[in-house]
Amino acid sequence: MRNALADRDETQTVDVAIIGGGLVGASLALALAPLIERFDLKVAVIEAAALDGSDTRSYQPSFDERASAIAYGSRRHFEAMGIWSQLAERAGNIHHIHISQRGHLGTTRLSRDDVHLPALGHVLPNAWLGRVLHERLATLSLQWHCPTRVDRIEPQPGGHQLTLDSGIVLNAGLTVLADGGRSPLKQQLGIETDVHHFGQHALIANVETGRDHQGWAFERFTPEGPMALLPLTSRRMALIWTREPEAAEQLARMAPSPFLHTLQQQFGDRLGRFRKLGTRQLYPLSTARAREQSRPHLAILGNAAHALHPVAGQGFNLALRGAMTLRDTLTDHLAEGKAPGSAAMMREFERRRGADRDLIMPASNSLVTLFEHQWPGLGHLRGAGLAGLEVSAPLKRLVTRRAMGLFHRRG
Repeated sequence: MRNALADRDETQTVDVAIIGGGLVGASLALALAPLIERFDLKVAVIEAAALDGSDTRSYQPSFDERASAIAYGSRRHFEAMGIWSQLAERAGNIHHIHISQRGHLGTTRLSRDDVHLPALGHVLPNAWLGRVLHERLATLSLQWHCPTRVDRIEPQPGGHQLTLDSGIVLNAGLTVLADGGRSPLKQQLGIETDVHHFGQHALIANVETGRDHQGWAFERFTPEGPMALLPLTSRRMALIWTREPEAAEQLARMAPSPFLHTLQQQFGDRLGRFRKLGTRQLYPLSTARAREQSRPHLAILGNAAHALHPVAGQGFNLALRGAMTLRDTLTDHLAEGKAPGSAAMMREFERRRGADRDLIMPASNSLVTLFEHQWPGLGHLRGAGLAGLEVSAPLKRLVTRRAMGLFHRRG
């Protein structure tokens, strides 16, 4: 992407300024495309990192590329944006989910058959998702400032003034912070973030299995920490393995053969022998939540707003639903002739978004905490709970639909 054509020190006025052109910011920008045409909405995207200008035709998949779990509800959003058929070319499909805990009886299996849909979700390489989004955004009539940083953000009547390091000044009616968990602009605005550290690291890697995964995803809870295996294309799977920092670092330093042997011991042989290992990366695990996620003329999305434990695979899906809720709320207010970002609009946005966020965040954290404790008898109770869920068709459908993001509705 190229910078917007503008002279240094020029002042411009836009209706919406999206700070951060990553997966969440780019998804919001694309979702606003109908509003650009319908209401002559002026949208600017400011991204600090230089983006790869290659098109999808030159895309070369890598065994090591990181991936995100995309719930079926998120797939519907991408279908509405007109990019799902292209995204699906590189998507692994989740047809079933197997949930278990090591050393105890009781498992739960969720299936697409329970909800009569083609998939529970999908696993998409982040690089492919980003490239498809940016390729489509390049066709829209919006301003791109890239690579450019926002040096200063200042509230003003009717919005915010953004001073870019290029010398350009933007006056924005609605400013969206989607610039990541360490957002310096959030700090400039005096918005604090509550952070809870799990005292664990997530080891992320791709592995190749001896058997076809057949669309199975696995969540396995162990006394040392949860692990997840998510289906990619072919026989590849994305591994998320959480351990205490010292143990995780030891796993990251292991030669590939003993690492795969250790993984086999922990996981079992449901997928045959693990045969190939990609690059391993470590990430400290924490949850975070901004104390304010909206103000008049300001919305905070993605990791700048909240971060979840990765094992449940809900982080990006929750963020995407937040972006779509903002789009819906903005659409309603523009249709009534109201200015973007008004206090009334942002109150309505928070009302719509809050129920989803306030359900998913505690549920995700509680799931990890529930399986983390090793109190006497608790493992048997957890096993009984998993077994009970397995035999209760109505409850299983409820859990499955929530995991798929299908309870989110407007209004």
